[in-house]
Amino acid sequence: MTSVLVVDDQDLVRAGFAALLGAVPDIEVAGEARDGLEAVEKAAALRPDVILMDIRLPGLDGVKATERILAEAVPPRPSVLMLTVFDLDEYVYTALRAGAAGFLLKDSPTETLVAGIHAVARGDMLFGPTITRRLVEAFTRTPPQLPTTRLSVLTERELEVLRFVGTGVPNGWIAAELRVSEATVKTHLNRLMTKLGISSRAQAVVVAYETGLVRPGA
Repeated sequence: MTSVLVVDDQDLVRAGFAALLGAVPDIEVAGEARDGLEAVEKAAALRPDVILMDIRLPGLDGVKATERILAEAVPPRPSVLMLTVFDLDEYVYTALRAGAAGFLLKDSPTETLVAGIHAVARGDMLFGPTITRRLVEAFTRTPPQLPTTRLSVLTERELEVLRFVGTGVPNGWIAAELRVSEATVKTHLNRLMTKLGISSRAQAVVVAYETGLVRPGA
């Protein structure tokens, strides 16, 4: 059973998502929040597996709320799936840096939403085609911003895993390529995230690009 916290400032939209997800057998709606501050409070109290977060919220927006939730969360941290009306929302890149595990348009089909929740709950990332294109364009325009020395704390195997994660491939693919188990890949990923002071797979992708370990088209 995957528990979900639904965050949206529009009552009808929030209630609609809650009702829709409540009808899915293996999803439990843990609670609802109408703004970023309430989301932070309920995330700490309810400890959901996934937070369905509207990116544009009054007061504390979805990006800042995500940052606070992940920074303050006791492991295992929740996965944050951002909802946006615009596939070219200017907040997308900053949300990725904040640790969002994926993005979906609010008008996505029900099956896409449910599949997305299950994907981020497993630790995978989820980006729509146009959002992926926007992120690649952003990385292409921006030269590496982090010194490569930041990666000196990692072992050779952890660097390999980070490089694969940066290209967007899932753990199963990495495990097959390195001839290890998926559990071993997860262990390496958790260790490298701890060493780098990051809390999500999405942030690992950002580090891989901003240090130049991975470049667009890799």
